[in-house]
Formats: sequence, C-alpha cells, structure tokens
Amino acid sequence: MPSYTLKINGQSREVAASADTPLLWILRDHLQLVGTKYGCGLGLCGACTVHFNGTAVRSCQMPVSSLAGIEITTIEGLSSDATHPLQKSWCDHDVPQCGYCQAGQIMTAAALLKSIPAPTGGEIDEAMAGNLCRCGTYLRIRAAIKDAAAAQSKGGAQ
Repeated sequence: MPSYTLKINGQSREVAASADTPLLWILRDHLQLVGTKYGCGLGLCGACTVHFNGTAVRSCQMPVSSLAGIEITTIEGLSSDATHPLQKSWCDHDVPQCGYCQAGQIMTAAALLKSIPAPTGGEIDEAMAGNLCRCGTYLRIRAAIKDAAAAQSKGGAQ
C-alpha cells in the first residue's frame, strides 16, 4: 500500500492508504480527526468541508494521492481551544441543534471571512449556499458569521 505524507493542522502526518482513498476517510479512520463529518459522499452537502491552503473544499471528493504540498486544516485545527471568533459566535447564537453539519458550516464561513473580512448578507448567503443544515438554522448561521466578522475587525482574528 502506498504511503503519503500530509500536512494537516500544521503537522506532517504519514498515512498508508490506497491512492483513491478520500481525504475524509484518511482524517476520520486513519488519523482519528472525527470533527469532519460524512454527509452525502458526493460533495453536495458540505458536512465534510476542510481547508486546502485556506480555501474551503469537500474532503469526500479529494483522493489522498492528490494532496502533496497542500496545507490541510480541519475543524480541529481552526483553533486549539475553540476560541476562533466563529466558534465563539456559533455558541453565542445557539447555532447548533443536532450539530452534525456545524464543522463544515464553520469551515466554509472561516474561508469566507478570510477572503471577505466584512461580508454582506448576500455574500454570506452565496458562500454558504452549498452547506446544508437539516435543522434549518440558516438565520442563526448568518447572524453568527456577521458577529464573527465584527469581532475579527475589532482584533479578535485568529
């Protein structure tokens, strides 16, 4: 079985897996980083969202063989102590209900705030459109993103 060295959450990690194994399963099954969730397996729901060099991508669609040289960040790597402005704002707004989609939602929102530090409601809606929430907390998600953007602009950026 081939071996791959991946840079995940700032650390080099060695994994042995078939070339076509999706990153999602590398994270969950090989590295026990279970914050990234399996949703649909087709890249449509957003539950498996992680960052590649700061850009939000669906980990269920990325084979391990294509990840050389990419900085991968999972929800576990967003903040070592859950103090990222989005994580705080998510709690302040009581966003999670079942919580299943939340890691993917937060990772998508973090990529948005990195590229657009003060997004409009329309920009938030556009960026978050590919992330599904069965519980329908979309209004709270939008409010949490707005508040996190404001917190970051006041010096709370991570």
